[in-house]
Amino acid sequence: MALQNFFSILLPLSIFLQFHLSCSQDPLICHSNDSEAFQDFHRSFSSQIDGLHANCSSNCCTCTGLTCDSSGRVVKIELGGRKLVGQLPNSIARFEHLTVLNLSCNTLTGSIPLALFQLPHLEVFDLSFNQFLGDFSTGTVHLPSLRILNVSRNLFNGVLPFGICINSTFIEVLNLSFNDFFGVFPFQVAECVSLKRLHLESNFISGGIPNEVSGLRKLTHLSVQNNKLSGSLNRIVGNLTSLVRLDLSSNEFFGEIPDVFYNSVNLSFFVAESNRFSGRIPKSLSNSASLSVLNLRNNSIGGNLDLNCSAMKSLVTLDLGSNRFQGFIPSNLPSCTQLRSINLARNKLGGQIPESFRNFQSLSYLSLTNTSIVNVSSALNVLQHCQSLSTVVLTFNFHGEVLGDDPNLHFKSLQVFIIANCGLKGMIPQWLRSSNKLQFLDLSWNRLGGNIPSWFGEFQFMFYLDLSNNSFIGTIPKEITQMKSYIDRNFLLDEPASPDFSLFVKRNGTGWQYNQVWRFPPTLDLGFNNLSGPIWPEFGNLKQIMVLDLKFNSLSGSIPSSLSGMVSLETLDLSHNKLSGIIPPSLQKLNFLSKFSVAYNQLHGAILKGGQFHTFANSSFEGNNFCVQDDLCASIDGDPLVVTRKSRMVTGSLIGIIVGVIFGIIFLTTFVVVFMLRPPRGRVGDPENEVSNIDNNDLEEVKAGLVVLFPNNDNGSLSLEDILKSTNDFDQENIIGCGGFGLVYKATLPDSRKVAIKRLSGDCGQMDREFQAEIETLSRAQHPNLVLLQGYCMYKNDRLLIYSYMENGSLDYWLHEKPDGPSCLDWDTRLQIARGAAGGLAYLHQFCEPHILHRDIKSSNILLDKNFKAHLADFGLARLILPYDTHVTTDLVGTLGYIPPEYGQSSVATYKGDVYSFGVVLLELLTGKRPIDMCRPKGLRDLISWVFQMRKDKKVSEVFDTLVYDKKNETVMVEVLDIACLCLSKVPKERPSTQELVNWLDKQSQLKMRSSRILKSCKLKVD
Repeated sequence: MALQNFFSILLPLSIFLQFHLSCSQDPLICHSNDSEAFQDFHRSFSSQIDGLHANCSSNCCTCTGLTCDSSGRVVKIELGGRKLVGQLPNSIARFEHLTVLNLSCNTLTGSIPLALFQLPHLEVFDLSFNQFLGDFSTGTVHLPSLRILNVSRNLFNGVLPFGICINSTFIEVLNLSFNDFFGVFPFQVAECVSLKRLHLESNFISGGIPNEVSGLRKLTHLSVQNNKLSGSLNRIVGNLTSLVRLDLSSNEFFGEIPDVFYNSVNLSFFVAESNRFSGRIPKSLSNSASLSVLNLRNNSIGGNLDLNCSAMKSLVTLDLGSNRFQGFIPSNLPSCTQLRSINLARNKLGGQIPESFRNFQSLSYLSLTNTSIVNVSSALNVLQHCQSLSTVVLTFNFHGEVLGDDPNLHFKSLQVFIIANCGLKGMIPQWLRSSNKLQFLDLSWNRLGGNIPSWFGEFQFMFYLDLSNNSFIGTIPKEITQMKSYIDRNFLLDEPASPDFSLFVKRNGTGWQYNQVWRFPPTLDLGFNNLSGPIWPEFGNLKQIMVLDLKFNSLSGSIPSSLSGMVSLETLDLSHNKLSGIIPPSLQKLNFLSKFSVAYNQLHGAILKGGQFHTFANSSFEGNNFCVQDDLCASIDGDPLVVTRKSRMVTGSLIGIIVGVIFGIIFLTTFVVVFMLRPPRGRVGDPENEVSNIDNNDLEEVKAGLVVLFPNNDNGSLSLEDILKSTNDFDQENIIGCGGFGLVYKATLPDSRKVAIKRLSGDCGQMDREFQAEIETLSRAQHPNLVLLQGYCMYKNDRLLIYSYMENGSLDYWLHEKPDGPSCLDWDTRLQIARGAAGGLAYLHQFCEPHILHRDIKSSNILLDKNFKAHLADFGLARLILPYDTHVTTDLVGTLGYIPPEYGQSSVATYKGDVYSFGVVLLELLTGKRPIDMCRPKGLRDLISWVFQMRKDKKVSEVFDTLVYDKKNETVMVEVLDIACLCLSKVPKERPSTQELVNWLDKQSQLKMRSSRILKSCKLKVD
């Protein structure tokens, strides 16, 4: 016992002494060689390295991002995302004991110093997300300890540098993706015998996969998507028995997929979509027990679907859409007990949905579009037993069948039901009423008739209802105006429909495609039916609806002024009905209205000119009795007594007009006869085509079109003919975006350079003003974080703007649309994007002369170049703010979810309004969520309210996107969230200036000095 007591005293004492001795030791002193090397390295950059304190250069072992060993030698340099700009100096290679070099996410340019390839201890070499260029030469490489090499997302070219493995035989991870490497897949890959991960995606690699790849027995990940690989797939891939993930998508492979995967017992991810594969699914894949994802979409694979589902116990996602499969849907699919998502769309299948699907308990998402299946009654009777089934897409099937009304049908979990373009007969079935979780219902393009049921008003969660192109009769049930998800944004299910599986493609009103169901705007489409009766005033209560389409019916009565209450409305189409009266002036309050038509009704009075109405083309109003003279309009729209007093004057005016028209017709007829008797002098084009289509004009006139290029352009001379050829006469396949007043086309010029061409459209007068505004604005705005306007062209009714091309599209695309986009944007990249966008906005607000308001800051207007550098785009909504000019505008512009609250009460656009919108973008970067998402659970649809509530509940860590959040990033992410909260203050004067934003994003450590102001702003009450 005494001995035990002795040790119980001795142990704490020894720990105390060790701690005391360790605390009394002096800090490590940097070795003189490394100290000199770091001072040279530090001096080579014109600005202070972000995050380094002023005195650290005297002892580099104390510098943040540098790690020394016990002898004072620098062994790690980790300066990722530290704002390093310029070329990498040779002094970096003087750190002879370096094991880790991470300079990712900076703006380093030029070539890599050759001396860097001679560091004997270097294990991790990461230069990703920079702007290094040139041939990645490996002729003198001697990195015997190298395990990880990542040079992705740079501008390297030349052949793939597999020669690096000759003297670096321990490389396990080689990431060369998103560069400009070209040429064939070299045989030197055989030298990389230790390789586990090989990433070559998004280059210009051609040829096939060489036999030498078979030597990479440790390889677990092979990603070669988005290249130009071709030929048949080499059978040697079957020798890669350690493979876990193989991605061959978006290449030009053809022929059969070889049946060589029997020994790939770890293969869980096989993606070969968008190639030209044919033949059948190899049995070694269709019998794989390890596969969780099998994606062969968009090929020419055929034959009968033969999957051994009793063996495929791990299969979760099966995507075989857009192939040539024949026969019937396999009845054994339910034996894949983990299978949740099935896409068999656009194949040559037939028959019926198998009875065995009654036991398909794991199935959640099913797309059988255009597969020629029959017997809709049987299909629905079977599928109702799939307890987890939430999404069913059966479009282009069951042609001409009757949609029966089986009272015993009940879909417990159904959220999305699409059975459009089937020519189905009958009425809307009563059984749908019990599917009370429905969010999305599309019965369009059928032959359904009868009345629209009043019980549609009972659907609390439905945000998309399309009954267009049928034969429905009667009045629109007033109960539809009680659908709660159209009224209150908080009504939605706890789980979004089809969160991770792109089941179908549908065009919205602008011709753009949505790949996921939750990307559709809240819509009510009853167009092309035989509906009659009034448009109910209660429609004005539908505050969340964005698209209301009632065209081609027989609706009568007046347009209710209460429709101005549909404050989110973007599309309103009432054309081709029997509506009478005037267009209510209150509709001018619909600030987001971008598409509007009342054509071919019986309306009269004046055409509205306020709000968004001055942007709509004349075709939106044609086929009515609108007056064209202001005094005449005033009498018609005014007091009845005034109309009576002026009736004689009006009558006299009309008589004069009629007489004038008669004489005019006689004169024109004579002129036309004389003109036709003259000999022909050349081709005369169709006037209607001349107005809208530049490609149908006389070729000689086209060649004469003047293209004005600014001095900043790098495309040399350019003609209108070049533009037409480079866009294939503005073919819609080249459309890459839709900005204010026009479409944006990708153009490949004769010298192979790419530009973006914005072709303005709309009312000619407004279009000219828009064109001049963009020219005047962008010609003054030159900044690295703005989209560069290189030139313009004016030809008749066409106005073309020539921009720099942004290879990576918009931030919105990467955050919200691209399936793997969010995972590609790590936190350093997102922070870099935020910094860049803030810099561009600060330039517009404070340094550009004259200063410029953007007024439509949003993630889709932040474009990303090849290196993911942010560029602010679309100044179509910007207005120049000249000194002493009024800031008042009658046009409230912007995008729903980004507009500051004060814009609802005032018509004054301000710089602080832009800052508010930028704060919303910061939240998108932090959370990965949209500002407004109609399919998010209750309480989560409004991103701003949700974030403030989570802060109030002290759940800040739950706000962040799990793809980028970790303890290493937590401090910076919380600080950026503080900045976003300050931008989103309800009091405009409490928001920072854009230059403050730039400073804060550059130096997060200084945010603590403003913590009291930030905290005050972030404690706002949630409405």
